[in-house]
Parts: sequence; C-alpha cells; structure tokens
Amino acid sequence: MSGWTRWQDWVVLVVGVYSAIAPFWAGTESRATWAMVVLGVLLAVSALWSLAVPGALGAEASHVLLGILLLTSPWVMSFTELTVLSWTAWIGGAVALVMGVWALPASRAVHRTAQVH
Repeated sequence: MSGWTRWQDWVVLVVGVYSAIAPFWAGTESRATWAMVVLGVLLAVSALWSLAVPGALGAEASHVLLGILLLTSPWVMSFTELTVLSWTAWIGGAVALVMGVWALPASRAVHRTAQVH
C-alpha cells in the first residue's frame, strides 16, 4: 500500500483537526481548551505520520491511545458540563479509536511486506 491512501488515517486527521479547532467556537475554559487542542494536534500529527509511512505500526497504536485519551478527557479534565466540547471529545475519541483498530491489520501487512523485501 502506498502512502497517503488509507482512508482511516484521513478520518483520524479530520478528527484531530476538528478537535483542535473546536474550542475556538465552542464555549470553553482553559483546561478543556488545552486538552482538546493538544490531543487534537497530536492526533493530526499521528495521522500524518501514518499517511506518510503506511507500515508504521506505532502510528496506528497512537491513534488508539490518543482516541482513548480524547474519549476520556471530559471526565479526567472535568469539563463534562461543556456540552459541545464533551460530545466532540467523546465522538472524536471513539472514531479515532475505531479507525486505529480498523487500520491496524492493513498497517501490519504493509510492515511485514516491507521487512521481507
């Protein structure tokens, strides 16, 4: 599989960018803003990494880990009262988690093929 083609990584990139910019139009407070921006940027960077290097298993694993962190951030950072950001984190985190798990077999196959040659 060549780079920049796996649709799951493009979905994670959109989730990351959307999560990072959501605090700019939603009612927010500082801890929620920082959580969303940092996790969103990290998701976007890991998606770009995965798109550029399709066999990088660490990139897919980072989607899963960052998806879990984004999903749990409203509770951990105590911003569940901010409805828009909470739902953005819950849905975006779940999507990133599912996309990371979904793309892992394809990434593993590319990784194995690259090691053989």
